[in-house]
Amino acid sequence: VQVVESGGGLVQAGGSLRLSCTVSGLTFDGYAMGWFRQAPGKEREGVSCMSWSGGKVYYAEAVKGRFTISHSVAEKVLYLDLDSLNPEDPAMYFCAAASTLSGSCALTNSTYNYWGQGTQVTVSS
Repeated sequence: VQVVESGGGLVQAGGSLRLSCTVSGLTFDGYAMGWFRQAPGKEREGVSCMSWSGGKVYYAEAVKGRFTISHSVAEKVLYLDLDSLNPEDPAMYFCAAASTLSGSCALTNSTYNYWGQGTQVTVSS
């Protein structure tokens, strides 16, 4: 299984980015997909997740109304649209897949089996 994130970069405060996550080696049915982030000196935290069926979607309070998770079933790509970026958002953003959350998802690190290497998001003021 290979998980690869892309789309990170430097953006001004108030700006937007779209992160993408491609996963190979999975059937996806029954999987949950999540986005997590880790800033220097902080623990990795859940940002958003969704069941691959699309029936369940969750967001961390800090990003509700600003970030949007979505996916392309045909292309097997997970997205995270980051809008209204602020100084609290810079971090390494990780994509993860979980095989044990059929029909649901969760924002807990330990739930996810497969992780990517991350893509860096930097916000300038």
